[in-house]
Amino acid sequence: MATSAEQIRAYRGPALFSLGLRPFFLLGAIWAAIAIPLWIATYAFGPVALSVEAGLAFHVHEMVFGYGSAIVAGFLLTAVPNWTGRLPVCGQPLMILVAIWIAGRIAMLVQPDPAWLAGAIESAFLLVFAGIIWREVIAGKNTRNLKVAAAVSVLALANVGFHWSEIINGGLPQMAIRTGLAALIFLILLIGGRITPSFTRNWLARRGGAMPAPFDRYDGMALLFSLAALAVWALFGDRALSSGLLVLAGALNIVRLARWQGQRTLAEPLVTILHIGFAWAALALILLGLSGIFPAGVPSVAGIHAAGAGAVGVMTLAVMTRASLGHTGHVLHAGWGTVLVYGLVNAGAITRVVAPFLDGALQAPVNYVASGFWAGAFALFAMVYGPRLLAPRPDPVP
Repeated sequence: MATSAEQIRAYRGPALFSLGLRPFFLLGAIWAAIAIPLWIATYAFGPVALSVEAGLAFHVHEMVFGYGSAIVAGFLLTAVPNWTGRLPVCGQPLMILVAIWIAGRIAMLVQPDPAWLAGAIESAFLLVFAGIIWREVIAGKNTRNLKVAAAVSVLALANVGFHWSEIINGGLPQMAIRTGLAALIFLILLIGGRITPSFTRNWLARRGGAMPAPFDRYDGMALLFSLAALAVWALFGDRALSSGLLVLAGALNIVRLARWQGQRTLAEPLVTILHIGFAWAALALILLGLSGIFPAGVPSVAGIHAAGAGAVGVMTLAVMTRASLGHTGHVLHAGWGTVLVYGLVNAGAITRVVAPFLDGALQAPVNYVASGFWAGAFALFAMVYGPRLLAPRPDPVP
C-alpha cells in the first residue's frame, strides 16, 4: 500500500487539493477576513445594512462553526494520515469536502427558505468530516486519538444543536455556542499541549540547555480536569461550580505552559507564538470562570472573546503558518509578514477583550479597531501564504 507521502507525490491535480490544509487554511482565512467586516457593518448600521444575513447569530456561528471547522479540518486532514499511516484525503474527495463547506457558508449568508434548509446544508460538513475522522482513526487502530474524533463529533453535534435551537426557540443558542467553543478550546489544550513542547524541544535541541518537560501525569490530570470544567460550563453555564472549575483549570494549564521553556524561544516567533496561543487558552478559562464568580467586575463577553479571538484565533494562526511552511517545502522561519500576522491577531484579541471593561461610549469604536486588527491578520495570512498554498511543492515530498 502506498504511504501518505507516496500518495501525495502521485497526485497530479491542482496543488490546492493535494493536501487538506491547503484549501481549508486558505479559505478559512479568507472567510475570517470577510465575515468579521460583514458583522461589523451590521453591528454599526443595523440588520438592514446589508442584503445578506450577517447579524449576531451569524457572527457567533461563523467564528465557532464556520471558521473553526475549516481550520480543524485542514489540520486533521493533514495530521491524521501521519498518525494512522493511512492515505490522505486529496483530489476529488477533498474537492467535494471543500464544496460542502463552501455551500454551508453561502447558506448562512442567504438563509434560503424553508427555515430549516440553511441549517441542514450547513450542518452537513461537520457531520461528514466527523465521520471521516472516526473512520480513519478506527481503521488505523489509532486509539490514542479517539479523543480527537470525539471532540470533532461534539463540535458537529453542537452545530446541529445551534440550528435546531435557533429554529425552535429563536435567539442565540447559548448551550450550543458554549459546547462548540468548549470543543475548540479542548482541542487546543490537547493538540496544542502536544505540539507546543514538541516543536519547542526540536528547536531548542540545536541550542542545548533546559528542555520542555515531557508529558507526564500532571499534564494528563490537567487535561482531564480541563475537560470536566469545560463540560460542566457547556451544560450549565455560569454556575458557581463551573466557574470555580474553569478558574482552576486555567491555573493548571498556566503551570503546564510554564514547564515548556517558552521564554527561550523568543528568537523564533514561529515557536513562541505556540506558547502565546496556549496562554490565551489558559487566560480564557480563567476569565470565563471569573465572569461567573464576579459578573459585575468581569463581563462574560471578555472571556468569550479571550477564547474565540484569543485562543482560537492566535493558536490557529500559529498552526496555520507553521504547517503551511513545512508542508509546502519552505524553511520553518517567521518572516516579517508572518510576524505582522501574529502582531495583528494578538492586537485584535487584546483590544476585543479589553473593550467590555471600558466606558460604554468607547466600546463601539474600540470594537471597530479590534475587528480591523483581527480581520487584517487573516487577510494578510491569505496574501502571504496564499501563493504558497496554491503552488506545487518546490521540493519532493520526503
